[in-house]
Amino acid sequence: MKKCTPRENLLRTLRRQGFDWVPVDQNMFCPDQEEAFRKRFGHDAIAEYFENPARWCRMATRATFAEAKALYPREELPEDIGFDEYGVGHSRRPGCFHMTRMHHPLRGDATVAEIAAYPFPVVAESQEAVNDKNRALQSQGLASQGVMACSIWERAWYMRSMEDLMVDMLMDDERATVLFDRITEQMCEHARIYAAAGVDMLWTGDDIGMQAAPMMNPDLWRRWIKPRFARVLAEAREIKPDILVWYHSCGYILPFIEDLLEIGVDVLNPIQPECMDLAEIHKQYGGRVSYWSTIGTQKVLPFGTPEEVRATVRRNIDNCGKDGGIVIGPTHMVEPEVPWENLEAMRLAAKEYAL
Repeated sequence: MKKCTPRENLLRTLRRQGFDWVPVDQNMFCPDQEEAFRKRFGHDAIAEYFENPARWCRMATRATFAEAKALYPREELPEDIGFDEYGVGHSRRPGCFHMTRMHHPLRGDATVAEIAAYPFPVVAESQEAVNDKNRALQSQGLASQGVMACSIWERAWYMRSMEDLMVDMLMDDERATVLFDRITEQMCEHARIYAAAGVDMLWTGDDIGMQAAPMMNPDLWRRWIKPRFARVLAEAREIKPDILVWYHSCGYILPFIEDLLEIGVDVLNPIQPECMDLAEIHKQYGGRVSYWSTIGTQKVLPFGTPEEVRATVRRNIDNCGKDGGIVIGPTHMVEPEVPWENLEAMRLAAKEYAL
């Protein structure tokens, strides 16, 4: 009998059609953990070691502003600052490692005209180039993920600031409408390109949960974000009806799950166990959604024993049953305090489950 590829096994389990082995995903090591891995093994092939069944298919984009600091007429910026392609600034503070302070170019009294004219990045490669990237991954037996992280809400507040954007939304300010609509148009373009390339899934998400509560009133999200995100997914599926939608949000997102499934989300990431109970979610939504990660980086991975990690992995897989619908991995960045023995216990517990 021919053994299936990692891609085929992953797509089956995400569609809850069973599995030959439990997929494991590990692609978020902090710099200290990356360096520790290199010292341990003499290489940095982390994804290969953990046998990640999927890889990012990221289209090239480029910034369209000439001088990033000119985008900040209302703020005096620190010297130690870098900028992303949207012009969002990131500066470092003593004691912080890979975390940064964000600077928001549209913060404050930015006008509607300023927001409408703000220089967004543009796609910097052809459709055929994206097609080639996708084919290269799938030809290796790997699933492809079209990268669209920070899909609408996060992308908007990164530029406007969370405080100002929240006020705009509550006050029905035209600035929120213009900014959200521009981002939605761009995300629709990206979704169409990825769908036309034939990627297996869209890698989307916006953090809308905090540790024990939603980040905003769900009705506010339903008014401003849900219809725009629904449009993005619909445009992708008009081109590729079977494309899977992977959605990331940290924290407590129970009030949003039904809405996310309604508009077409297939896979929820990460299901933080410190914030939500996988067993309860699966009892309510099992058969309608799959789960990606689930092994907590706040408690069990840094502070549990290897056997506690193994037990957590087995319990989470058991919750989903023979149909699958789960990919095992850390719920977020693996920080320096996570011992290697626990990461290895996570990997092996999933690998041995299929034996």
